[in-house]
Amino acid sequence: MREVFTTFLRLGLTSFGGPIAHLGYFRRTLVEERGWLDEPAYARIVALCSVLPGPTSSQVGMLIGLVRAGAPGALLAWLGFTLPSAVLMALIAWALGSAGGHDPPVWFAGLLDGLFAAAAAVVAQAVLALGKSLCTDAPTKTLAFAAAIVALALRPLPGLQWLPIALGAACGALWFRDAVRAEALPIRVPRTVAAVAALVFVALLAVTVLPDGPVVALLATIVRAGSLVFGGGHVVLPLLHGLVADGLIGERQFFAGYGAAQAMPGPLFTFASYLGFANASPLHGALGALAATVLIFAPSFALIFAIAPVWNRLAALPGAGGALRGANASVVGLLGAVLYDPIVVSLGTGWPRVAIALAAYALIAVWNVAPWIVVLGAAALGALLGS
Repeated sequence: MREVFTTFLRLGLTSFGGPIAHLGYFRRTLVEERGWLDEPAYARIVALCSVLPGPTSSQVGMLIGLVRAGAPGALLAWLGFTLPSAVLMALIAWALGSAGGHDPPVWFAGLLDGLFAAAAAVVAQAVLALGKSLCTDAPTKTLAFAAAIVALALRPLPGLQWLPIALGAACGALWFRDAVRAEALPIRVPRTVAAVAALVFVALLAVTVLPDGPVVALLATIVRAGSLVFGGGHVVLPLLHGLVADGLIGERQFFAGYGAAQAMPGPLFTFASYLGFANASPLHGALGALAATVLIFAPSFALIFAIAPVWNRLAALPGAGGALRGANASVVGLLGAVLYDPIVVSLGTGWPRVAIALAAYALIAVWNVAPWIVVLGAAALGALLGS
């Protein structure tokens, strides 16, 4: 168990670049260097996590920890991989004065502009990259555009950001008849444990329908994001953006944190740590960061134990592959809608932010500069121009 924790702590400190890059780090470290499992077993674990809602790389780490050291190994793998970026994001929220009660420095507004512009570039690059890989024919492209239209229509109803993904999955199950198939996973989970995990997942979803209130709105949004995100870390953006509509955090503060998250190693879901610290509900600061961090990952943890034992049967069901394909196409449309509103709309026409956004996009998409380097540079340039 100590080996699992220290190995994933090292990965959490050094795995920059997003979930796809994380899977490359995992493969090199855990398959090639340490030999914890072979290539086919690793590929099957990645296949399972790719069709589950939640952060794919974190779920892969949980499952590998489960294979290596049982249930405690799954917990320690998540803790090691998540802890560095969660602590850093909470510290960033504190340093920016989001919940500290003190006046921000003069360069603060410019720094927010730089982070916002970098976030625009990162989301634009994600939309185009995901569209190229997930929308490969006319039906999937149609689903993506339809999902974008539905998402924009639902902007006044921030609690329904998940609906385009659900509709896309339903359409995909009807239209695309290919099935996802996988061999047996090298995992053994007792049925009782799987049943309890499923009940925990249902209980977490129940949080999202509790009576309104600032704390409940915060917790419901965090749990909803952790339960319904398909397609990688960037898709958490529109689901968490409901906190802005609820008046729990400002638009610029929200996207400043999202931009800062691009510069972090480890999972992008630790954006929730920033929001938990910086939000304006009674549950903020260190306790809010801890609660948000645990709750955004808890649904994934429960799903891992609930679904793994029955994965082989679920993957062979008619329409399973089509549902995944439709959900993935809808993810592209959902991100495209977010790119337009609020990002492009809020970016405005002020030349500094537009120029930083264009330069950041060119560095990421054309010159393949690591996003975390671009984000740090954009923040520094914004602060310089704003001081």
